[in-house]
Amino acid sequence: MPHIWIEYSANLEPDLQLEPLMQTVQDAAIGDGTVFPLAGARTRAVPVQRYLIADGHPDNTFIHVVLKVGHGRPLAEREACATRTFDALRAATAELMSSRPLGLSLQLEEADPVLNYKHNNYREYLAARRGGQAGA
Repeated sequence: MPHIWIEYSANLEPDLQLEPLMQTVQDAAIGDGTVFPLAGARTRAVPVQRYLIADGHPDNTFIHVVLKVGHGRPLAEREACATRTFDALRAATAELMSSRPLGLSLQLEEADPVLNYKHNNYREYLAARRGGQAGA
């Protein structure tokens, strides 16, 4: 983990650089990889077609990020992840914020310690792509 959901109001699509935003948010959440490994990252962006923001004006926009992380990490590590990710989100959307009504939000949630199942082979593929280096 982390699993990352980026929800955004669909009226942002003409101006939103989605792939760079996804990469920025994921890179910030992963940090240096010591707490959250790259092999655990799953980032998706989902446009929301129907929404009501503040006074309902059609120019209003939002981006909401949810970070779901594995259970048991200390609060300080979770707080550092949330802070650096929100700071990166703010920096990446500064131009949008300067030109339109935009609400940004981020929540970090812990996965259930028992009811949380995972299976993948990403580490092996990441190592192969890096020429056989371990530790992905």
